[in-house]
Amino acid sequence: MPRILVIESEAKIADHYGKLIQDHGYEVEIAQSNSMALKLMSEGCIDAVMTNYSVAGKRLLDMVVSDYREIPCIIVSSKDSIRDSVDAIKRGAFDFLTRNDSNKDIIGSLHNAVENRNYAGPKRRRSDKMNPNKFGELVGESAAMQAVFRTIEKVANTDSTVLITGESGTGKELVARAIHNNSDRRDKPLVVINCGAIPGELLESELFGHEKGAFTGAHRTRIGRFEMADGGTIFLDEIGDMSPDLQVKLLRVLQEQSFERVGSTKPMKVNVRIIAATNQNLQKSIEEGTFREDLYYRLNVIPIHVPPLRERKSDIPLLKDWFLKRLGGRRRQDRKRMKVFSDKALEVLMRYDWPGNIREFENMIERLTVLVEGDVIEVEDLPERIRGSNIGEKAITPSPLQNGMGFNEAVEQFQKDLILQALKQTNWVKAKAADLLKMNRTTLVEKIKKMQLEPFERVRTEEGFPNPLP
Repeated sequence: MPRILVIESEAKIADHYGKLIQDHGYEVEIAQSNSMALKLMSEGCIDAVMTNYSVAGKRLLDMVVSDYREIPCIIVSSKDSIRDSVDAIKRGAFDFLTRNDSNKDIIGSLHNAVENRNYAGPKRRRSDKMNPNKFGELVGESAAMQAVFRTIEKVANTDSTVLITGESGTGKELVARAIHNNSDRRDKPLVVINCGAIPGELLESELFGHEKGAFTGAHRTRIGRFEMADGGTIFLDEIGDMSPDLQVKLLRVLQEQSFERVGSTKPMKVNVRIIAATNQNLQKSIEEGTFREDLYYRLNVIPIHVPPLRERKSDIPLLKDWFLKRLGGRRRQDRKRMKVFSDKALEVLMRYDWPGNIREFENMIERLTVLVEGDVIEVEDLPERIRGSNIGEKAITPSPLQNGMGFNEAVEQFQKDLILQALKQTNWVKAKAADLLKMNRTTLVEKIKKMQLEPFERVRTEEGFPNPLP
């Protein structure tokens, strides 16, 4: 469970934010002073920091950016000030909010901070020229991954635009972070935004910011992600989901390094390196008219393809040890007892095709470290879907006739299983699942309701995917 550190000397305000954050599924630590906050951060296991923008708050932000760059720091100010907002972002804050912002905005910002946390390792100082593990959490000795590493080394210190492709869960964001952390921009912000997770009508404001009164609900001027990333890097994940209208505006940023906030006619210049990623076939999207060809060629200057886990199975033992070591160290009581896999269990892992790639693999390791009581993980401890893969053959599925099912019942069960598989594979994003199933989204929504699959959204949490914010 992500752990949020709130630094606030006023007990009433600290209690308010503490309860709000806990109600949304996070653990909370409250610190009344910078010294107490730094002590908690030095002990590890802090995933995000939230503080005000007082004199002490500014000092804390500087110390977090200097000594704990992997921990995102969110400012919640007592006053609405564009000057403070710009200053905080330039100092390295992940986001700048005010106490007048809604609880949903605050939790949304925390959610993004935790999701985008830079897992470059514990306590890395600004003075460090390079992360000791310069590729961060990218792990692999296979030929396919070595090719990715070589490309990262070649492109890191250029300003060339990079397009990262690969299936969901392969680690495209980790590649983007490795490029940024090995570049001359490493001391400037890396701003991450998932273009597929934000509704199209809000994405423009998120990217470019908006002026006060630009639209209903725009109660104050707010800077966008491109301004936040000035001097650094912006990572546009799921770029294939961006609307054609917004693609035109992104093309202009690529060409001129300038844009306007929503509701403004004043152009703003930025110095930003753009890294984009997608799990879609953009050339097919161009043929279908949903993605601009000129934007594709602007983005695809340096292509990097991240291989799926099934094409780099030789890395599984290395990945297994990496995740066991990292996950085993999160809780103090687990640090002296590192679990191991039996040889037979490891053989089963090597046979499975891992449709969810590294994300599925990591989630399974985490589940096993929590649920298995002994020190050795055996075959019977593995999830049934993984145990079901036999050497040299597919797992045999019992015939519906053997189960006493009629034709209509068997067809309905097959449809339900297929829809659930598509929803899991797309992290329960219905539009993507509909594309995968080659059906209309409205048809899919109707079937989900008819089959009463909505409660299964809990599966997302069990599989390690966060539920969408309310």
